[in-house]
Amino acid sequence: MLRFSANLSMLFTELPLLQRIAAARQAGFDCIEIQFPYDVPLTELQQAVTAAGVGIALINVPAGDLMQGGDGLACVPGKEREFAAAVEQAVEYAHGLQVPQVNVLAGRVAPEVTRAQALTTLSANLQLAVPRLAAAGIGTTIEAINHFDMPRFAVNSAADMLQLLQQVNLPTLTMQVDLYHMARMGEDLQQLLRQHWQRIGHIQFADAPGRGAPGSGELPWATLFRLIGELPYAGYCGAEYKPGGNTEATLGWLDQYRG
Repeated sequence: MLRFSANLSMLFTELPLLQRIAAARQAGFDCIEIQFPYDVPLTELQQAVTAAGVGIALINVPAGDLMQGGDGLACVPGKEREFAAAVEQAVEYAHGLQVPQVNVLAGRVAPEVTRAQALTTLSANLQLAVPRLAAAGIGTTIEAINHFDMPRFAVNSAADMLQLLQQVNLPTLTMQVDLYHMARMGEDLQQLLRQHWQRIGHIQFADAPGRGAPGSGELPWATLFRLIGELPYAGYCGAEYKPGGNTEATLGWLDQYRG
């Protein structure tokens, strides 16, 4: 059975963050995810989540200046202390909100380093972060992002993610597969899901190429969602798309595919 979560960093943005939690529940989601919840005090988030009766599937480790166009933290040599502090903040929020998994955004390859150096730094940071999160009962995911939307991002493909899993070699590190990003990179989505579902900790989705709601682009959602539902994948599928206006007006897919 498919389980959907609403990414509140992308959906219901016509409302303040705390109000988005109740709005998502009213729209039919029993679970949410938030990219970076850290601007809101933990106690306020706890109260809003409890009042709405929703779970939180995923948050990200703080990523420094990444979302403002900078290089971020995790793959940048010299920012290891900042990354370690970011992991501690993620542990605090994930533990307090009972979030089972935290995603690490690799960041951009800094102009003064090679991609190999960036990936070596990322691997070393993950080898420290993953056990720290696991000690708190939290899984870790690593996500590939397409190089059209985010040039210089260090991890772009399924092969990149799989290579990191092999290098780090820790059981609580899995892939976060965003179907939109993988489609933009030309990946075979059905093959990726079938072959590697055991190593996928979380799935996110938006239609391609425009990153809108399912049905706004070219991806075969009936086929993809049916496949995910048939797999032994037990996680959530996070709706992380650009509504282009009022979110509720774009939720026709939810009743169609959740079963």
